[in-house]
Amino acid sequence: MLRNRAPNSVPKATGRVSGPDPDHRSYFSFATFSDPDGNTWLFQEITARLPGRGLSSLDVSTLTELLRETEQHHGEYEPTAPKHHWSGWYAAYIVARQDGKTPEEAAKLGKLHIEGVQ
Repeated sequence: MLRNRAPNSVPKATGRVSGPDPDHRSYFSFATFSDPDGNTWLFQEITARLPGRGLSSLDVSTLTELLRETEQHHGEYEPTAPKHHWSGWYAAYIVARQDGKTPEEAAKLGKLHIEGVQ
């Protein structure tokens, strides 16, 4: 990940030290530098994205796991659900999971979406 800061802006002290994280945790290894124009740049190593960081970061096996989880929770909802198309429930569930919600919270949001409570 590469992020450009505004010229002459100074990052606030965070107590972090540039370089690799000793435990190799995602988001904890980073380095900064300033270019000749005075822009400060931050490089950050991301090996596993946090929830809510977007579908673009999913690989096939991760997406497959998320779809299976979604299918399981939709299957629990389906017997008591009003008539609906599964895709609406799946979409609400997956977006909620990507936003960092638990599977239970995501299932509730899927139900609310289908039943028009939102």
